[in-house]
Amino acid sequence: MTTPEHQARAVIDQQLEESGWVIQDRAEINLSAGLGVAIREFKMKSGHGFADYLLFVDSQAVGVLEAKKAGFPLGGVEVQGQKYSEGLPGNLDAPYAPLPFCYLSTGVETRFSNNFDPHPRSRRIFQFHRPETLVEWLEMETLDEWVKSLSPPDDGLYTFAEDNKPSTLRSRIQTLPPDHIPNLWQNKVKVITNLEQSLKKDKPRALIQMATGSGKTLLAVTAIYRLIKYGGARRVLFLVDRGNLAEQTEKEFAGYRTPDDNRKFTELYNVQRLQSATIGSSSKVVISTIQRFYSMLKGEPEFDEESDELSLFETEEAALPKEPLPVVYNKAIPPEYFDVIIIDECHRSIYSLWRQVLEYFDAYLIGLTATPAKHTFGFFNQNLVMEYSHEEAVADGVNVDFEIYKIRTQITAGGSTIEAEDGTMVGIRDRQTRQLRWEQPDEASPATVIVQSDTVPSLILRVAAGHDQSLPVTNGNCTSGQAATGPALPCRLHFFPPCPSLE
Repeated sequence: MTTPEHQARAVIDQQLEESGWVIQDRAEINLSAGLGVAIREFKMKSGHGFADYLLFVDSQAVGVLEAKKAGFPLGGVEVQGQKYSEGLPGNLDAPYAPLPFCYLSTGVETRFSNNFDPHPRSRRIFQFHRPETLVEWLEMETLDEWVKSLSPPDDGLYTFAEDNKPSTLRSRIQTLPPDHIPNLWQNKVKVITNLEQSLKKDKPRALIQMATGSGKTLLAVTAIYRLIKYGGARRVLFLVDRGNLAEQTEKEFAGYRTPDDNRKFTELYNVQRLQSATIGSSSKVVISTIQRFYSMLKGEPEFDEESDELSLFETEEAALPKEPLPVVYNKAIPPEYFDVIIIDECHRSIYSLWRQVLEYFDAYLIGLTATPAKHTFGFFNQNLVMEYSHEEAVADGVNVDFEIYKIRTQITAGGSTIEAEDGTMVGIRDRQTRQLRWEQPDEASPATVIVQSDTVPSLILRVAAGHDQSLPVTNGNCTSGQAATGPALPCRLHFFPPCPSLE
């Protein structure tokens, strides 16, 4: 009869093989069988028992894996895993002792800790890291070498850093220099300071709330630059709500000049806006919608470009998935592929229906939003590193205040009718499948009137002219009908030519 422990081992074996590991029993060890070899039931030195799996990379022991049955709480097993990492027999070759990489798994849940981190503690991961990843981590510069390569000896910042083991993202983040960033609004400097303090505390998720128009994207580019240059982040994923925002974000990166040497971001690092199912090997920043990236994780060779242009905010609830989307391991994009993920103004469904896509990665998650909801705060573990309201942005001169005018036209009030002529065809799109079909209507049908973009400027001019008397203009400034209590806000209404009132 198969026990729960054996069932868990079967799942773990499958996951290890998917992640590129060769699995062997201790009676038939062949460390040259692959780059990464996992040996079952390996006997440790006296008093340390048997490790469920001892992990070898390039014929050297580098980690342990402790297996438990499904449902077993892994929080109390960390001490046992640490015991195995310290119990390597003396006749085995290991580059570092204790062994740096410790995994705990039930086949359903997997946790990982890295003894190279300044304060090692386990974190949940989707699946085991690939052997190639561990090789990359083992070959990293020491923290001492890393800091010296970035900071001249006479700049007063460098003191001492560890020089006896490879640095990690978490250890390099601890050495981020002070955020003296010229030509950046003070509110953004404050955000970067708070965000980096959160990262130094190793908080996996952070939320930034900033008013629309206050420069969230520029802030994100600045933070990404510092994390890549000073933190050594290998890759960053920048998620947006729809395709045209991805284009705008790409332009923001292209126009960004670094605060230290005034070079363009794109001259230093490759920025890729996803337009195919392939990520360039040299790409440091990848820009995509959540829909496109989910398609890539599933391994779909083609993606419906129309879906990329459809904002989740504009999608009817009926057209959204009814349950969380399944995510499976993809060896081309393993969970450790990105170190940081920026989530920019995404629909609330990203934290419910799409959250598996985010939690697939072993990465820091940083959210940008103007209007967070309760579930947004919940997803980011209540870690709000900055709150910058529209009122504060107006007071700082970052944004311009506004007034809302509501108008009514005959068509918007009473509706309209489109007369069906002979041969008229109407396109009807299914809300769930997005499939388009064409039908010839039998009779005149009531329709919602859509104002074309080329008529909007004319409409705005006419509305503004109709309210001209309520917006007095003095010396090129608008006081919005109230006594000025400070510097007048810039207003362009006085440039509008006279036009007929709107009927």
